[in-house]
Amino acid sequence: MPEAPAEKLYAKNSYASSSPTTDGKLVYAYFGNAGVVAVDFNAHIAWHTGFGAISLYHGPGGSPLLYNDSLILFQEQRLMDRNATTAQGFMVALDKKTGRELWRQNRTPQPGWGTPIAIHVGDHDEIIVSSSRRIEAFDPRAGALLWYSTGNTFEVIPTPVVGHGMVYCSSGRAGPTFAVRPGGVGDVTASHVVWSTPKGSSFVPSPLLLGDYLYTVNDMIGVVSCHHAKTGELVGQLRVGEAKREGFSASPVAVEGKIYFTNDDGETFVLSPAPDFKLLHVNRLGEQTLASPALVDGRWYVRTAGHLMAIGSEKG
Repeated sequence: MPEAPAEKLYAKNSYASSSPTTDGKLVYAYFGNAGVVAVDFNAHIAWHTGFGAISLYHGPGGSPLLYNDSLILFQEQRLMDRNATTAQGFMVALDKKTGRELWRQNRTPQPGWGTPIAIHVGDHDEIIVSSSRRIEAFDPRAGALLWYSTGNTFEVIPTPVVGHGMVYCSSGRAGPTFAVRPGGVGDVTASHVVWSTPKGSSFVPSPLLLGDYLYTVNDMIGVVSCHHAKTGELVGQLRVGEAKREGFSASPVAVEGKIYFTNDDGETFVLSPAPDFKLLHVNRLGEQTLASPALVDGRWYVRTAGHLMAIGSEKG
């Protein structure tokens, strides 16, 4: 695979920040300037597709989505200098067996590090992306825009979550959190936004939906918020650790009736879910931790700055 061109990345980023995905036959990984690679379980490269240099300050960050027989990638582009020449962003679908491009939709240059999700609505599927200024839905067959909702702020990173007939999006830079009913045509801001918060959403971590409650961490000040997922009513807020700008990168997870938020210092805050919603205890890994954990067969796999750790879930 060709080397990625030299580029100044943000200190918390790398060309391997994106999460890989697999269909059980191939593993698919995105490396920004170096493109997408598919490898089999014997480490043989099945195919590689490049997109050229990615013009996005801080580097890439979104992860690929497997949808039926395609791999869908959502890549915003824009340089820090608004007057500088920047290539258009794009959303592209690749044949998962060959890497051949199936369709592409170009986007107006803007910053963003989002990951697409696929949902089923009525008699059709939609690909949802949460981006700067807008939440958007696309037809997975050809990439055509179906609907959009405005209100997102700038530099959106969190991946949307789905439940109760709604899509939940954290807008970035501690802006609003939205609950939007999917479906519709064109601008659905007035008709499909069920509730929104005025501020306090996550900048980097994705929200967590567990039962009837939605959890977000304001990683700019270290506060977890819990909302009723159906109404948006604020259930409560908890301080988790020292207030620190951009102190959380990993997304929260729920395991065996508890919720886990891990900050960049490797501290994991264990919370009881609502309606109890309180801090139970804190675990410490002792290393910088930016990646979300992977949970497989009762074990946690945690990638820290220096190690890959496997932890039994009974140790919490």
